[in-house]
Amino acid sequence: MEVLASRLLLHPSEPERSHRFYRDTLGLAIYRQFGSPDAPGLVFFLGNGYLEVSGRSTDPRGGTLAIWIQVRDVHAEHRRLRDTGVPVLRAPQQEPWGLVEMWITDPDGVRIVLVQVPEDHPLRQDQR
Repeated sequence: MEVLASRLLLHPSEPERSHRFYRDTLGLAIYRQFGSPDAPGLVFFLGNGYLEVSGRSTDPRGGTLAIWIQVRDVHAEHRRLRDTGVPVLRAPQQEPWGLVEMWITDPDGVRIVLVQVPEDHPLRQDQR
């Protein structure tokens, strides 16, 4: 299989609420908007990938998907998001594998892992 592009697809129970969360609360930039102006689909930049929030779900389980987002300063994001009322499932902490992770949820309960890669972590080293 030759993969040319990819994105995560999220069909929230309340699209407008999720658009506000990803656009305004998390501050993700919009890559593209499509569909009806009354109920648009939005595709957000996620670093090297995309998150499409479109359609509507009647099954708000959300537990089988997690979104992994690398940020520059997870502690600053923790303070900012906590101050805006975003539910923090777990404050930033260093994992045994060396990354600093914080867990939050979106309005439908989808888990979002915010990750900071420390300066001395192997992911920061040139592997060539």
